[in-house]
Amino acid sequence: MADLAFEPAGQALESVGRAFESAAHAPASAGSAPASAAYAPGSADAVPGAADSLAGSAGFLTELRGALPRLADGLLVTAEATALGAALALLLAYVLGLSSRSARLPVRGGARLVVEFFRGTSLYVQLFWLFFALPMLGFRLEPLACGVLALGLNFGAYGAEVVRGAVAAVPRAQTEAGIALSMGPALRLRRVVLPQAHALMVAPFKNLLVQLLKATPLLSLVTVPDITFQIDQVRSATGSTAASYLLLLGLYGGMAALLGLLMNALERAAKARLGQEGGV
Repeated sequence: MADLAFEPAGQALESVGRAFESAAHAPASAGSAPASAAYAPGSADAVPGAADSLAGSAGFLTELRGALPRLADGLLVTAEATALGAALALLLAYVLGLSSRSARLPVRGGARLVVEFFRGTSLYVQLFWLFFALPMLGFRLEPLACGVLALGLNFGAYGAEVVRGAVAAVPRAQTEAGIALSMGPALRLRRVVLPQAHALMVAPFKNLLVQLLKATPLLSLVTVPDITFQIDQVRSATGSTAASYLLLLGLYGGMAALLGLLMNALERAAKARLGQEGGV
């Protein structure tokens, strides 16, 4: 009786095994594909986004070629702002630096007050005050004039400390020799003190000049169409942020290198006039 009870169950298991065996040996249909083929990577998927990247680069280069005249104008505006700002800063540096050494307390105190004010306040705020607040007092300047004035005042205050320190560094014996030769104060300053102080000023002035150049991108915030403004227009048109600002970094680095070479030549010339070796 036990053998009769388990015989139908054994037949059922045997029929299920035959069904699995026939499925395993069945040929694949025309519309199906092996599992390995389904997961094989195609050439189009080898580098995800490669086509979009190439298209973006081509669009950036095309836009850049069309914007070359505007970029040249932007470079010219940046160079103009740097040159004019540096000239104003140099003038103020000498006036304030020499006034800071005056024997007259009102002159010395006034110079120190101006220097500390413009050194202690932000160039960003100074620029915005000249552009937005000054017209409310009845004085309206062009955007480039506002930028040059802000750069000149700010860096002129820093330059005043360079002039004051360089003049103070000239040995006292040089001044005494001028007094012994019956030179007046103005003549001593012009013929004895300043020629020696100039050689000490050039290296700090080089640093300030490069800093002034690097501050010119702030002018784009008051609608001055400098190189930063023009590059930002290219970035907005193409969406290539990394490429646009990498180009801008390269342009500013090149301009700073040229200024450094110019100031190194001036330093060598100043030291040569004194019969000194040196210059980078």
